[in-house]
Amino acid sequence: MTETAEARLKRMRMRSWRRGTKEMDLILGPWADARLAGMSPEALDLYDVLLEENDQDLYPWITGHAVPPAHLSALLDEIGAFARTRLSPAS
Repeated sequence: MTETAEARLKRMRMRSWRRGTKEMDLILGPWADARLAGMSPEALDLYDVLLEENDQDLYPWITGHAVPPAHLSALLDEIGAFARTRLSPAS
């Protein structure tokens, strides 16, 4: 059975909020809520690949403490910038 577009977004959103570590829940969950619906099928495919990565790898990649794989680098940069903007104190 083929996954519908709506079911795919719901699955990806849930997987973003239920990572296994609270830090990654708070980084990926809000990003997914804000961005998934507007992403192209190709970008969603890449995000699906990212969701398969371990939190112990994702967190240092997003925070800049480790070099991410090249194919995920731009997406991780975007997610990291979103999280930093969202979590930074008001100026």
